[in-house]
Amino acid sequence: MAAKEPYNESIWSKYYGPNLGYIQERYEQFVKDPSTVENNYRELFTNSGPPPLTPDSEPAPQPRISGDTEWLRKAVRASKLIANIRIYGHMAAEIDPLVRDQNPMAKYLELETYGLTREDLIALPATLIWENAPNDVHTGWDAVQRMRQAYTKTIAYEFGHVHEEKELQWLNRQAESTSSPAPLNNTERKELLNRLIQVEQFETFLHKTFVGQKRFSLEGNDALVPMLDEIVRAAAHDGAEHILMGMAHRGRLNVLAHILGKPYDIIFSEFHHSPNKELFPSEGSTGINYGWTGDVKYHLGADRAVREGETVRTRITLANNPSHLEFVNPVVEGFTRAAQEDRSTAGLPKIDTSKAMAVLMHGDAAFPGEGIVAETLNIGKLQGYQNGGTIHIIVNNRIGFTTESEDSRSTHYASDIAKGYEIPIVHVNADDPEACVAAVRLASAYRHQFKKDFVIDLIGYRRHGHNEMDDPETTQPIVYGKVRNHPTVYKVYAERLKNEKVLTAEDVQKMNAEAESVLQRAYDTMKEGNHKKKEPKAFIPLQTDRAAANTTAVSISSLQEINRELLTVPAGFQVYPKLERILQRRKDALNEGEKVDWALAETLAFATILKNGTPIRLSGQDAQRGTFAHRHLVLHDSKTGDLFSPLHQLSDSRASFGVYNSPLSEASVLGFEYGYNVFAPETFVIWEAQYGDFANAGQVIFDQFIAAGRAKWTQRSNLVIMLPHGYEGQGPEHSSGRLERFLQLSAEENWTVANLTTASQYFHLLRRQAALCGQEDARPLVIMTPKSLIRNTRSTSAGTELASGQFKPVLAESLLGQKPSEVKRLVVCSGKVAIDIQTELEAAPDKDWSWLHVLRLEQLYPFPEQELSEHLNSFSSLQEIVWVQEEPKNMGGWSYSEPRLRAIAPKNAGVRYIGRPERSSPASGYADVHSFEQRRIVTEALKSNSNVQAAVPSS
Repeated sequence: MAAKEPYNESIWSKYYGPNLGYIQERYEQFVKDPSTVENNYRELFTNSGPPPLTPDSEPAPQPRISGDTEWLRKAVRASKLIANIRIYGHMAAEIDPLVRDQNPMAKYLELETYGLTREDLIALPATLIWENAPNDVHTGWDAVQRMRQAYTKTIAYEFGHVHEEKELQWLNRQAESTSSPAPLNNTERKELLNRLIQVEQFETFLHKTFVGQKRFSLEGNDALVPMLDEIVRAAAHDGAEHILMGMAHRGRLNVLAHILGKPYDIIFSEFHHSPNKELFPSEGSTGINYGWTGDVKYHLGADRAVREGETVRTRITLANNPSHLEFVNPVVEGFTRAAQEDRSTAGLPKIDTSKAMAVLMHGDAAFPGEGIVAETLNIGKLQGYQNGGTIHIIVNNRIGFTTESEDSRSTHYASDIAKGYEIPIVHVNADDPEACVAAVRLASAYRHQFKKDFVIDLIGYRRHGHNEMDDPETTQPIVYGKVRNHPTVYKVYAERLKNEKVLTAEDVQKMNAEAESVLQRAYDTMKEGNHKKKEPKAFIPLQTDRAAANTTAVSISSLQEINRELLTVPAGFQVYPKLERILQRRKDALNEGEKVDWALAETLAFATILKNGTPIRLSGQDAQRGTFAHRHLVLHDSKTGDLFSPLHQLSDSRASFGVYNSPLSEASVLGFEYGYNVFAPETFVIWEAQYGDFANAGQVIFDQFIAAGRAKWTQRSNLVIMLPHGYEGQGPEHSSGRLERFLQLSAEENWTVANLTTASQYFHLLRRQAALCGQEDARPLVIMTPKSLIRNTRSTSAGTELASGQFKPVLAESLLGQKPSEVKRLVVCSGKVAIDIQTELEAAPDKDWSWLHVLRLEQLYPFPEQELSEHLNSFSSLQEIVWVQEEPKNMGGWSYSEPRLRAIAPKNAGVRYIGRPERSSPASGYADVHSFEQRRIVTEALKSNSNVQAAVPSS
């Protein structure tokens, strides 16, 4: 403990009466145990020694308190005033540059509301109504003034919804401190002004040089760029290796230029050659096409590396994002988690949240309007998805396209949805750049301290319309009347610095001239053709032959040894007895004469993939157990509830295995897994829908990212999507994985779409897909996985089928085809209906089926034309090809397969359909109706047709 300084009258002079008694009590506690008193009291007593027993002099001014009950009432009311300033001060703060609103809560912050006067407050000691008031705050009046200064100016704090006491106390101390976060020094203030000038000059240059072209300018929220600068600085200082950013198109070009370092001349060249000048609306209308599908310039991302000092190197990545605005959020969260995890050893991945951080920029209309925001906020603290907190910035111009706030949300603030997740919120005036930087410093410190999300509501305006060709005054005439007369932020801030003698008008002029000069030189370079044009990567088609050539078979002895390990649990671990019996049935599954079911084939595939050094991440609703109680990759001790995963104890495993039960969300989790996989392509990432049709809620992620990400952004993904699919009479909501949608999106070999019927096929396909991890020609895999077939013995496989062979895109029905020259009807089908047909064939073993053969399309896309053609060439008497499916005619694989089958059908063979008629709903809600229809389909497929020669020939 430091030596005590002599008694300091100026320190103790403000304590008297009840206050002095309180200080004396705290000192007695301090003497007994210093750790039981707050830091500020420890410092006070350490430096100044014990407080006096009685005051030696009168304080000035003289706060007083009397035993009169009226004074006690005034003290209580003053305390209430202080509390309300803290809770409601944001409602009366100066946070709107255009002053569009009245302050609805102002009356709750006025003395008159509480029956108080200035004199009343002067008579009250500050610490009576504000515990831990700073040393320079003496009276109640001082306290009220200081609190108003903290809570009702250009930065406003909304923390009342944070229920974690330590966090709330920390946040309040930060808000009420005059030194934390540290204010900017004059050098930093000059740099801040220069950055604002660069931001504005960039927008102005684009506006006058490329007249009429859309850029979705940042003007009105220019402070976003220096805020991101500050985030980068703080994250690099804290040792982050990655900063992962996501944002919509407003201000994106400015962020690309000034935060990601995209050269001006490259940006100018994209405008100079832009073909979409006259198109409206422009989001996504036409891409900048260098030979692949491409995307518009304000959707494209980039990355950049920066160095802090001599040791830390931080890479900044801005995610590509379509005009579906907030749907990039979970993708960036997935990036971040992937960047934080070490997947190089067995067991769960080891996470270090300091290695990477996420920054998401939102629109004020989209933040409350898009459900994906709430879904993404919800996963922020969940085990499988948390990444140490995201800094959210709502780039708030208070207009959504042309819609006013009162028409776009039911809440007071755009940020209000975050309250439900107890995320601290700061509202800040975009015309006060120093307050904006202070908000970022607070957010960064909070994330560093508590590893949680933080929201900054940056309130500004939009200087132009939704795009630069739009006239906003047709819908917001009053607002834009104000905007026309409102100075830009750099001018506001420059005047402030000039008035405070930080710089001169000449300094400002010089900054402007330099910024404009840099832009002009870049433009001249572009026009001269000397800029370094970034050529796109060549589009690499999927090397199907190479993928198929991967050795996916595993020796039977290796599989048996793995199986023994998977059935071993730690000593004392008590598996639920019923489950124990189920698992022990797997013990002999690989022996001769036994069968491997779907779940065991999957587990064996995972185990062999891990032993090969490929980490695995699997998530989905009930993914640990499996929706159909088949997987059981995480066991629960029936007595203690302890968890154990057999895949964490594999000998010689060289990679991590993470399996996570997801929240009841599809879009956010699917986007997260896509982002995780894109950032960590060496990882085998799997998302499983609880039922296939639940993927409906993730359709934007499928459409905009998974199906098209490579074409638009040369973004590689090896993500596996499992969609339980099959018609078992469960009604329209639990039947269809919407196979037709994925086939409709299939082009340019963008992914593989499969509908499997055997455990061995599943084993080999998983291993084939895992072998593509990290490869240039990796593609996503969409599997229509079974439901009832999981336990159907006809879908099981002998262990030898896992130990030899490989995945086959086409399977021939083993009960048929012995006399190919006699085959007149070829049934082509996919998935569960093939097992239904096999069941009927087994029921009539003595019937003459020589006229019939059945092929199962296990892989629908890429369409296995070569394999099918080889089969067709052996059927010299073929008269018709019949596509059989259990889905309605306008769903399933018929519309996709029909023209492809016609293209390869023999000249005199017709192609026709057997299945349900066209329907608006995927399946009947009545089990009896379903059974009748299913029986009809199978019967018709197997019914000999004497008039088969009359079938319509191929065109």
